[in-house]
Amino acid sequence: MNYLIGLLAIVFFFLAVSVIAKSVKLNNKLSGTEDDDSTVDNFNNANGIGMLIFWLLFVILGSWSFLNARPDFLPIAASEHGVKTDNMFWSSMAVVTFAFFISNTLLFYFAYKYRFNKNRKATFYPVNHKLELIWTVIPAIVMAVLVFTGWRTWRDITSQAPSNAAVIELTGHQFGWYVRYAGVDDGQLGNVNYKLIDETNSLGIDFTDKSSFDDFTATELHLPKGQPVLLKIRAQDVLHSVYLPFHRVKMDAVPGMPTKFWFIPTISTDEMRAKLGKPDFNFKVNCTEVCGRGHFGMSITVFVDEPEDYKKWVAEQKPFLATNPAYLDKVPTNLKSKASKYIPTEPIATDSTEAVSVN
Repeated sequence: MNYLIGLLAIVFFFLAVSVIAKSVKLNNKLSGTEDDDSTVDNFNNANGIGMLIFWLLFVILGSWSFLNARPDFLPIAASEHGVKTDNMFWSSMAVVTFAFFISNTLLFYFAYKYRFNKNRKATFYPVNHKLELIWTVIPAIVMAVLVFTGWRTWRDITSQAPSNAAVIELTGHQFGWYVRYAGVDDGQLGNVNYKLIDETNSLGIDFTDKSSFDDFTATELHLPKGQPVLLKIRAQDVLHSVYLPFHRVKMDAVPGMPTKFWFIPTISTDEMRAKLGKPDFNFKVNCTEVCGRGHFGMSITVFVDEPEDYKKWVAEQKPFLATNPAYLDKVPTNLKSKASKYIPTEPIATDSTEAVSVN
């Protein structure tokens, strides 16, 4: 490495000497002490041709780099808004790339065409209102279209979730995710309170809220294909971030400040496995906010089910209250009869701690 640095230093030294020598020659020419124009003309010709060669090589290598990197671009969009945002991104990239290519092509071409020539006189061109109007109005219109399109897409993404959305809560903690589903009876999540957290009730589910009676927890995330999904996102300790790359979902989980994101999955897990040719493929929820030493392993499996399969899976799940009947004591007296219907007559053998803790 030291030899390489030394070699580069020598090369740059000789280049600097060459540039200084040429600058001296040019200065002598301008001051009238040297009348030979051949050196200056040849140098400018070489520079002009070099500009064209550089631009040609840049276009070739840039195109190759883009095509070679395509397999590493974002994966297939598996949600409705994901397709829209991808289309918006590539439309913006096409406009920007086109403008970049045209402007830089002209820049390098002009550097060649209008290189120094002792027989050419410069033209004084003070103003052209028509040209200024063109290069001001056209970019302004293009920018307005891009901004409006982006705003409309963002408005749709951040709008209120539809009333038929499946409500799921993701709570980040060091170093895993707690997943809680709204039950099948009311489709609403019950309240949580950090003061109620204990060894079993890791989320602090508040059983004074009747909406919590049918809530259940799981160690994986199931999503219904073709149906709106509302993710309610929370954090218990430090900053985390929910990221589903295939679904283009990215939202921070902030302690003390609940966030949310709704979307519609469009490709089931089985369909994605067939598309990718990977029978063992699974979607994942990852944390993209460095949250401590165990951050790298903070992920859970995501299954996108067909609507019938999702309903069947939800129906098979037991409410948290059913697997932990001792929490019936936390229910207010006037709501005990409503909560009691979720308590089985026979004890359910299950590890309740595992049901709510995902590591």
